[in-house]
Amino acid sequence: MSVAGVMPIADGSNASGVNECADLPPMGTAHLGRRWMEAAVLRRFGSRARSWNTSPQGIRNMARLEAMRNRHWGKRCFILGNGPSLLESDLGMLADEYVIGTNRIYLHPACRQWRRWYYCAVNPNVMEQYADEIRAIGAIRFLAWEHRALVEDGGATLWLESSNEPRFSFDLSRGLWQGATVTYVAMQVAFHLGFTDVVLLGVDHHYERAGQPNKLVTAEGTDPDHFSQEYFGPGCRWQLPDLGRSEVAYRLALLAFEQEGRRIRDATVGGRLNVFPKVDYSELF
Repeated sequence: MSVAGVMPIADGSNASGVNECADLPPMGTAHLGRRWMEAAVLRRFGSRARSWNTSPQGIRNMARLEAMRNRHWGKRCFILGNGPSLLESDLGMLADEYVIGTNRIYLHPACRQWRRWYYCAVNPNVMEQYADEIRAIGAIRFLAWEHRALVEDGGATLWLESSNEPRFSFDLSRGLWQGATVTYVAMQVAFHLGFTDVVLLGVDHHYERAGQPNKLVTAEGTDPDHFSQEYFGPGCRWQLPDLGRSEVAYRLALLAFEQEGRRIRDATVGGRLNVFPKVDYSELF
C-alpha cells in the first residue's frame, strides 16, 4: 500500500541523499563487556534472568542501546504522530531535521526527503501485518522485543522490552512502559538519544472510529483517522485508542523532560491534546 504510489524506502536513499540514521554505531568493548558481566551475574544469582538480559541477542542489543545513548545530545527532533493533521503541515521542511516516525509513517511521500530519521513500532498487529514493509525501511528501527519473531532482525534494529509499570524510562536498556501509544515510546526513544528539544506533529488525539479502548477490531472502509485513507484500510486489524491512558503517559513524559531541563512542545495543527505547550510549526524554522 502507498500514498500517491510511494512505497516504503528500502535502502535509506531519498531525494536529499542517504539517511544518516540508517546504520547502528559500533559497540564499544566496554559496553559489551559490561553487559556480559551483568548477564553472568543474573544467570547465577538473579531472579529476573531472562532472554532480554542474558541471551546473546539480548546482551548485544543492550550494548547497542547503550552505545546510542545521548548520541544526539542537545539537538532538536520532531516526533510524528499519524493523524490527518499531518496533511496540514509541510513535512518537506524536516529534510534537515531529526525525525522519529512511527507505525506506517513511511506511506507519507515526504519521508523520502528526510536525511535524519528513526522509526518506532511496538504494536503486534502493526508488526505482524506490515512486517515486510518494516524490514524495508532505511532507518534504524526501534521495535518491541516481545514481538521480535514477527519482524526478523535486519541488522539495523534495536529491541525494546515492555513493562507493565507506568513510568517514564530514562534508560531503554531497563525496559519501558508503552503508555497505550507508540508516540509515548518515541518520546522515551528521543530522551535516550539525547534530544533536549522535542516537537510533536500529527498527534491529533482524536479518532472518528472510537469505542472500547484497546479493543481489537477489523477495519471496514477507508481510514478517516490517519493521514492516508489506506493507513488502516479495509481488512486491517487494529486496536481502538485508549486516549485516557495515553494522557497519563504524556504527563509522565512532560514531567521527565522538564525535570531534566529539556522540553516537549506540540505543533499539531488543530490537535485536541492539551498536555504540552503549543507552538506554531511555521515559526520553528
